[in-house]
Amino acid sequence: MDRGQIVIAGCGFLGEATAGLFLEAGWSVLGLCATPESASRLAGQSFPVAVADISKPLAVPAGWERPDVVVHCASSGRGGADAYRAVYRDGLKHLRDAFSPKRLIFTGSTSVYSQVDGGWVTEESPAEPDRETGRVLLEAEKIALEAGGLVARLAGIYGPGRSVLLKKFLDGSALLEAGGNRWINQIHRDDGARALLRLAQDEAASGIYNVCDDTPTSQRMIYGWIADFLNRPLPPEGPADLNRKRGWTNKRISNARLRATGWSPIHPDYRAALPDLVACA
Repeated sequence: MDRGQIVIAGCGFLGEATAGLFLEAGWSVLGLCATPESASRLAGQSFPVAVADISKPLAVPAGWERPDVVVHCASSGRGGADAYRAVYRDGLKHLRDAFSPKRLIFTGSTSVYSQVDGGWVTEESPAEPDRETGRVLLEAEKIALEAGGLVARLAGIYGPGRSVLLKKFLDGSALLEAGGNRWINQIHRDDGARALLRLAQDEAASGIYNVCDDTPTSQRMIYGWIADFLNRPLPPEGPADLNRKRGWTNKRISNARLRATGWSPIHPDYRAALPDLVACA
């Protein structure tokens, strides 16, 4: 049964998995990619893909006028504040104006929370990022919310073939920064995609949702899990990297509001995903 039309802008690591889930659930899916090269990578998929630079005004493909849902999953890559404005703020405006969807979903980031005291953070907690990139994300969130849409604030995304922490452990660059006691919040890619499917299909969903697993974990604990699994020693201790792109924070993100929709993660913590992550490394 056709549940409706969904446009997914940005079919990268998260977006491609999200498109597949919506397709399995009976949706008609259109994927948007920024370049012909990224679109060609998806040539074997079972959904149509169009090349569209969302940083510029868009032309709507025939048959996709006013879809039920548009999800902004595009990434700025390694760009700074200017790239954030083009891809997130301006990109969301262009998607809104071109498609006029019934529901607009923006995939933001828990980096907008700048708390450093290690306490629990909910959607009601202050979002006062100390980096310009974080402030641009809030501008994009405002666009989605003013359009009656949703914001999914995702924690650090990992999954098959992509885990910064595991990569650093394996290549020897991992450090227990300032003792390794800083809290880290993560979400497996597949659980993030399932969260977007749940929010799109829940007519009562509104506002902002934190998308993270059940278990905020210290850096020392994560590297301890990896060390135990691989039977290797812990990384050495080192200084904290205070120049992180999205700022240095120390907080525990709550997913209680998202769980209240009926969603729950397949991977409740990073340790549950380790066997598959190592197999794909």
